[in-house]
Amino acid sequence: MEKSVMVVGIDDSDCSFYALEWTLQHFFSASPENHLFKLVIVHAKPSPSTVVGFAGPVGAVDVLPIVDSDLKKIAARVLQKAKENCAAKSVNDVKFEVVDGDARNVLCEAVERHHASVLVVGSHGYGAIKRAVLGSVSDYCAHHAHCSVMIVKKPKIKH
Repeated sequence: MEKSVMVVGIDDSDCSFYALEWTLQHFFSASPENHLFKLVIVHAKPSPSTVVGFAGPVGAVDVLPIVDSDLKKIAARVLQKAKENCAAKSVNDVKFEVVDGDARNVLCEAVERHHASVLVVGSHGYGAIKRAVLGSVSDYCAHHAHCSVMIVKKPKIKH
C-alpha cells in the first residue's frame, strides 16, 4: 500500500524547526515500516530581487549576486539542520527540496507536485498588524493548499 505524503515547510526560524521536531516526534517516532507518511521537507528560497526590493538602492544590480550567494548559504544551512534533526530521530527516508520563490506559492505547489495529503507549517505568532503587513504563510496555505494543513505553534513561555 502506498503511503500518503506529508510536506513540511521550513525556513530558518525557531518556529519552523519546532514544527519539524513536533512532526518527527508525533508522526515518525515509530519504526520506519510503521510510518504512515512519506516525508518531504521543503525550503523556499526567496529571489534576491525580492530581498533587495524592486526599487532597491542605486547599484542594487551589483548587490544581487552577493544576496543570492547569501540566500544559497542560508538554504544549505537550513537543510543541513533539518537533515540533522531527522537523523537524530532515525528518520532517514526523507526527501529534501530547496525551491526558488515565495514560500506561500512554493508550499502549495509542493503539495500538488507530491500529491500530499498533509502540509505542516510553523506559526511565527505574528499579531494582526504584522500579519497584515508581512502576510502569513500559514494563513495563505490553510486557504489555498489542496490538502489538510497543520499549523504547529510553539508554546509560549509562561512567566
